[in-house]
Amino acid sequence: MSEGSKGSSLAFGQVVIGPPGSGKTTYCHGMQQFMGRIGRKVTVVNLDPANEAMPYQCAVDIAELITLSDVMENLKLGPNGGLIYCMEYLEANFDWLQEKLAAFRGHYYLFDCPGQVELYTHHGALKNVFAQLAKWNFRLAAVHLVDSHYCTDPGKFISVLCTSLSTMLHVELPHVNVLSKMDLIEQYGKLAFNLDYYTEVLDLSYLVDHLASDPFFRNYRRLNEKLVEVIEDYSLVSFVPLNVQDKESMRQVMQAVDKANGYSFGDQEHRNLEALMSAAVGADFHFTSTLAVQEKYVQSQDKAVEEEVMDL
Repeated sequence: MSEGSKGSSLAFGQVVIGPPGSGKTTYCHGMQQFMGRIGRKVTVVNLDPANEAMPYQCAVDIAELITLSDVMENLKLGPNGGLIYCMEYLEANFDWLQEKLAAFRGHYYLFDCPGQVELYTHHGALKNVFAQLAKWNFRLAAVHLVDSHYCTDPGKFISVLCTSLSTMLHVELPHVNVLSKMDLIEQYGKLAFNLDYYTEVLDLSYLVDHLASDPFFRNYRRLNEKLVEVIEDYSLVSFVPLNVQDKESMRQVMQAVDKANGYSFGDQEHRNLEALMSAAVGADFHFTSTLAVQEKYVQSQDKAVEEEVMDL
């Protein structure tokens, strides 16, 4: 994996990013187990210096280089400033990361990243780390996790769309946006529209109209309209629904990521007609996966209504 070595083999992987509490560590644990069962050699790399309780088997841990607690104590920084310092320290110590990764040649990599949003929207340290990995012949896709409960609040969902778009433009990697914790979505409240409206990010004017029915948001209609215009003008943001407990859901997310980073078209276990076809039919694949989740959601809502009727 020496820099500029064109003859060295490619390494594939995912950088798992997203805000705090979106399920990044849980996703890495679930994906490590899932890929292990289908025969992939998976190496999980923890790049979060604040991550102390890791459920997965961690092969490379940034804590060996630097920890957030040490930075906060020694430099008298808060958690946000400390995280930024840690990422800049990692950027200044590429040789440490290169040496650690070299021990796992031929593996598939999962990079568990910090949850500070600023690192993905405008700060350059992690972006530079990803760029350096690309120079070492890593073919990475960014998996951006967003908690599905934002779908139940139109105002928050617009802010999530803005954050996702900003992240896609700043990180500059093939991108897969994921709505995580879909198994809990019925607990968050009723959706204003069908699930595919949120995953495919359809005509957002309906969302603005829905917001305008709230007296508080009515005063901000013009602002929301402009934000929606920016999102729709780029037309880049869409989501794949995920339930880490569901094997089929994990497979569908894995296929989307394999298509994004090019793994499907390599010499690994997915070099077969079925994998190539699954990568080619992206629109149908996303619709089918969303439809399956929507059916589960509707069924749970209908069951709740039936139980309320029976109680009456």
